[in-house]
Amino acid sequence: MLAKGELTVRGQVREASNAVLFCSVALDGEETACVYKPVAGERPLWDFPDGTLAQREVAAYEVSEATGWGLVPPTVLRDGPYGEGMVQLWIEADPGAGLLALTEAEEAEEGWKAVGPAQIGEDRTALLVHADSPDLRRLAVLDAVINNGDRKGGHLLPAPDGRLYAIDHGVTFNVDDKLRTLLWGWAGEELPAEATEVLDRLDVSLAPGTPLATRLAELLTAAEVDALRGRVAALRASGRHPEPSGQWPAIPWPPV
Repeated sequence: MLAKGELTVRGQVREASNAVLFCSVALDGEETACVYKPVAGERPLWDFPDGTLAQREVAAYEVSEATGWGLVPPTVLRDGPYGEGMVQLWIEADPGAGLLALTEAEEAEEGWKAVGPAQIGEDRTALLVHADSPDLRRLAVLDAVINNGDRKGGHLLPAPDGRLYAIDHGVTFNVDDKLRTLLWGWAGEELPAEATEVLDRLDVSLAPGTPLATRLAELLTAAEVDALRGRVAALRASGRHPEPSGQWPAIPWPPV
């Protein structure tokens, strides 16, 4: 449906930095909501080639599917009313699902992981924490693999059925270390067995000539695919969640 259905623009997400259009897509008598981000509406960035953000969004979906975790909503690259762009299934988030919080405690309480201090006033700070959940931990691993430079709180979509989805993957797959995220709570900790098994499978899936490598070659440069393989290899070798490099801001701005 996303790839071949009739795409109709219904509105625009105004607060987005790039053109984000809320649409419906219809096929064979069925209709669903989706997001359409035309390449023509992308704002140029100094550290990414122009007109490549939509492809990176699709590449993030492809890698997410290869992990088996299904963290990125179905995403395709296709023509639309304003030219080629990314089309992604619309996810209705559960507003009552708390994944991030501020606390005045010095340490994170049980069920939460500390990110770091946050300024909440001229002379007040609080501790920023995120939920210690398996899905968020999986997402932290996926973000390290795809080198996500913009994992904000607003990009986390907990669905009413309990599943977690993550969106906005335009600034990913850079060859340089760009990891910026709010999910630093596991930094330096040993990767869970599930993650190491997924990384092992992903290493095989990314070998030259495989379906995944062939698909990614259509969306990314050869150097970016090689860097992706390198990040998977580095995570497998270390066996630990990455830590901030100190060479790049660790937290995206604005954080939400």
